[in-house]
Amino acid sequence: MSAAHAWLPRATCAQDCVPGPPPGRAVRTATRMVCRGALLTLLLPLMPLLAVPVPGRRRWQRRYCRAVLRCLGIRIALSGGPIRNVSGVLVVAGHVSWVDVFVVGAVLPGSFVAKAEMLRWPALGAVARLVKVIPIDRANLRRLPEVVHTVAHRLRLGHTVVAFPEGTTWCGRAHGDFRPALFQAAVDAQRAVQPLRLSYHDRDGELSTVPAYIGDDTLWSSLRRVVSVRRTVARVHVESLQLPGSDRRELAARCQRAVRGGEPAPIRAAAPGSRHTLVA
Repeated sequence: MSAAHAWLPRATCAQDCVPGPPPGRAVRTATRMVCRGALLTLLLPLMPLLAVPVPGRRRWQRRYCRAVLRCLGIRIALSGGPIRNVSGVLVVAGHVSWVDVFVVGAVLPGSFVAKAEMLRWPALGAVARLVKVIPIDRANLRRLPEVVHTVAHRLRLGHTVVAFPEGTTWCGRAHGDFRPALFQAAVDAQRAVQPLRLSYHDRDGELSTVPAYIGDDTLWSSLRRVVSVRRTVARVHVESLQLPGSDRRELAARCQRAVRGGEPAPIRAAAPGSRHTLVA
């Protein structure tokens, strides 16, 4: 595929970007994996209920995503500007892992633009269709205008749409450029874009690549690595809303600068009244 489609985004990250299993903690790690795995087994079958149109659905979506993250041993530290109640907003963030979906969903739930292969996954494919994932076939450039049209239509209807404009996952220490194509949807619909700066850290505040989903990683090996760690903190920094303007490339560049800005101050704990708030 990559030979036929040289335009496909490709990360330079490899398997050596992520750590191996923690040494000398086999029993503790196994116990943690069993307990967290049991909780996840109870939660994941409830995911289709997120598609049921009931009052307060967005609140329940956030709570569900936070519950899944807790089972994974991940807490969210939210900082930056307020999350504004804007009708029809395109949410963009850097892409590190499948975990990003739950992290963003715990803050700003919406429809996700995801790779079309997900619809063919056993069980998860059915769930993806239920929650109205917008599939994007990265191997078929001719279908891209159709995806942009779908995103623009949902934005006009007042829906929140989440996209990862890098087009592939990176380890979190390295990053890719934001591709401008999906930003055309915000320009066409004349809807604002909400950039989120997303990063993962260990419990000491150091940048962590444990959640990264890169290289030849499998979902199982990635999940096992995430749950084997005692705690990971996902920092979500809410940047200023970006007006769409008329140039998708300029809009993409603005949002990339916002997402790649200076890292927020280390978050050790959530003090009452602090601007940094643990929400999960």
